[in-house]
Amino acid sequence: MKKVFYLNTCDTCRKIIGQFNLKEWELREIKKEPITKEEVEAMYEHTKSYEDLFSKKSTQIKLREIDLKTLTEDDYKELLLDHYTFLKRPVFLTDKEIFIGSDKANVTSLKDYFRAD
Repeated sequence: MKKVFYLNTCDTCRKIIGQFNLKEWELREIKKEPITKEEVEAMYEHTKSYEDLFSKKSTQIKLREIDLKTLTEDDYKELLLDHYTFLKRPVFLTDKEIFIGSDKANVTSLKDYFRAD
């Protein structure tokens, strides 16, 4: 399994995705095709944390008046399944590894993965 979960309207996602040959990868635009419970659970198997998958920059946090300090792992999971903007993007998921978000360290690790592949 090789999947990339991204948002087409996100310039950062497009910039990161554009750096790699993704011919053998399934590209999932999460607004058009939301992530499933099974996919979120597969991501969790790598991270052991739903919070690590959660974007604390989502506009939905303010709109819904969510207090991040009170959220449990179950709350994070439910929110991830409820609205696409809660997923930290992009997510590159393989059977053995996961790369989450756009921070510099993650992108560097992703580049190393593609060089080794």
